[in-house]
Amino acid sequence: MFMFVVRRVLQAIPLVLFISMLIFAILNKAPGGPLAPYLQNPHLTHADVVRLEHNFGLDQPVPVQYLRWLGRVVQGDFGYSTSNSMPVGAAILDRLPATLELMGCAFVVSLFFGIAAGVFAAIRPYTKWDYFITTFAFFGQSMPVFWFALMLQLAFAVHGLQGFGYQIRLPSAGRCSTDACTLGDQAVHLILPTIVLSLVNLATWSRFTRASMLEVLKTDYIRTASAKGLSPFSILIKHGLRNALTSVVTIIALSMPSMVGGAVVTETIFAWPGMGRLFYTALGQFDFALLMGYLTLLAVLVVFFNILADVAYAILDPRVRIS
Repeated sequence: MFMFVVRRVLQAIPLVLFISMLIFAILNKAPGGPLAPYLQNPHLTHADVVRLEHNFGLDQPVPVQYLRWLGRVVQGDFGYSTSNSMPVGAAILDRLPATLELMGCAFVVSLFFGIAAGVFAAIRPYTKWDYFITTFAFFGQSMPVFWFALMLQLAFAVHGLQGFGYQIRLPSAGRCSTDACTLGDQAVHLILPTIVLSLVNLATWSRFTRASMLEVLKTDYIRTASAKGLSPFSILIKHGLRNALTSVVTIIALSMPSMVGGAVVTETIFAWPGMGRLFYTALGQFDFALLMGYLTLLAVLVVFFNILADVAYAILDPRVRIS
């Protein structure tokens, strides 16, 4: 197992380098290129543009520019963010805790309710509960994230919840309401963005869990376990769910980077101070250094969770032996 992980990491290094090369080339071909934030200044002359190109090394070939960027990245320098007026690494680390907080809550909600709904639908196939869960899954997969987020804001933040003579309004934006930022205040602000971010993954994971559980429950070893007199709970969890998760775990692991991408829309609508909103701001101002840092980090996450999926698959299925 250890050698397998080492080999996969070594194979991932040239892949990440190749992806970063493509990102660098594409961003360089964008209108304005790395100088786009400076070109918005109406007082900038042609001589100023030439001087900036020389100072930033943009008058050199693109491969040379990439190698210079890669050399700085190896030393931990991702460049300077023009939209945040701070180093790219510091800007990402400053927003990372908020994104991890939101993603962690969304992941827990998606994992618990998605797998539970999938298992429940599988043990009661073609019942009204199964049809209800399936309908909800199709709703979650087809619902536009931005529209669903706006509807939640309208329903729970603008109009509020009516019940027992009280009206409860959930916060529609931000991470905290006060400077103290207590745990309860953060928890209330997390409710709406967590629901939005977890909706798609919850629906997808429940569908895959249901399909996988239905297939596992028809196998011979499940019937054998039942004939041996094992309890239904033991058969379902120990023999059924563990084997069903071997195919679901890959979908779960590969969905994690997409949660970072989905957080761009969610964090923007709910004004959540995370990496997604940081990327949206950088894209609007074409902050070249910050865009390179964010997209390269996203590529690393995709490769990392691919490796994590293979390792988790081998741990869950004892029939798999990776040397």
